Amino acid sequence: MFQIDPIPAFADNYIWALHTAEHCAIVDPGDATPVIKWLDAHRLLLSAILITHHHADHVGGIADLRRRYGDVPVYGPAAEKIPERTVALREGDHVAIAEIGKAFTVWEVPGHTLGHIAFIADGFALVGDTLFAAGCGRLFEGTPAQMHHSLARLAALPDATQIYCTHEYTLSNLRFALAVEPENDALVQRAFDAEATRARGIPTVPFAIAIERETNPFLRAHLPALAVAAASHMRRPISNAVASFAALREWKNNFQ
Repeated sequence: MFQIDPIPAFADNYIWALHTAEHCAIVDPGDATPVIKWLDAHRLLLSAILITHHHADHVGGIADLRRRYGDVPVYGPAAEKIPERTVALREGDHVAIAEIGKAFTVWEVPGHTLGHIAFIADGFALVGDTLFAAGCGRLFEGTPAQMHHSLARLAALPDATQIYCTHEYTLSNLRFALAVEPENDALVQRAFDAEATRARGIPTVPFAIAIERETNPFLRAHLPALAVAAASHMRRPISNAVASFAALREWKNNFQ
């Protein structure tokens, strides 16, 4: 039976393990050590490595994993330098991993980095650092327009699509979201639920895209209420959805 499990790494990363009873594909292994321990404990064979972008906390473990497990294919964005990448991926490419019985369509989702990609499957999406629970990635390389477009694509996925991001940022993201939209009842309830979840030591990821459309300010930047809040806080006029998104992202960058 196929399932997806988180392998915690660093302070707040999730390295995702997509596996059956025998085989496993690993997503964004920034550190090989916890992956090796997890694979050994579950007696699984490493069949593939999927990479969303080039940051060290997503690629740092690739070399050690390939040294240990052999010529494992490494799928990553063509537009970025990915160590030991064997298959370069662009928009619309398809990746089939027979060992785990899953296939993906590649979407280019620039914003956090210029070459960032997401792996879209039936019922779930591996989005790296583009979309977080109630948040989004910082714009280290891309423009607000690029990230806004990338997020809009993900927001249009079917309601039940489960989103697998790579950081546990949910509580801090929800605090910001509540500052932007304090009267959003769905957001208030989500914050309550997330606090309880983390208090039990359970990840808040994955999450359904439907709840993001209701509670994530960066997916709601086009709404008049969000634009008004952004304009008021940043003390500048907001002319369109991209400007609203840019103001929200700037606000979040300096949010305490």
